[in-house]
Amino acid sequence: MSTPSTVAAKPRKKVIPAPPRLTVSERIIKGLTDVFDLLSDESRLTILLALAQRGEMHVSELCDLLGRKVSQPAVSHHLRLLRDRNLVGCRRDGKHNYYRLDSALVRDLLEQFFTASGNGHKQLNFEDFSLAFKRK
Repeated sequence: MSTPSTVAAKPRKKVIPAPPRLTVSERIIKGLTDVFDLLSDESRLTILLALAQRGEMHVSELCDLLGRKVSQPAVSHHLRLLRDRNLVGCRRDGKHNYYRLDSALVRDLLEQFFTASGNGHKQLNFEDFSLAFKRK
């Protein structure tokens, strides 16, 4: 009578699935990171909100709005940073510069972000709220 031979089973390698690819390009992520980095400063965020609410403003008006917390050179510096990243536009009238919100860059980045990551709905759903993008 023959006895069955015991064959050692080879251990199976665990197959780890590849992580899902991001649908948002690195360019969009980098652009939004740059914008959010600028918005992380209280003075710059206040300047942008003021321009969004009141429209075009002169540097001295922005200085008055920010109070004594921020000097005129500091406000001008913040405006230059915002202008360099195309978040504000500037119009010169004689000796004075007037600044306005320029939403094209942020609008385009957010539209591309929501299109790529919003499952075709331009909406991000969280557990208890949603964010949606709608162009006027």
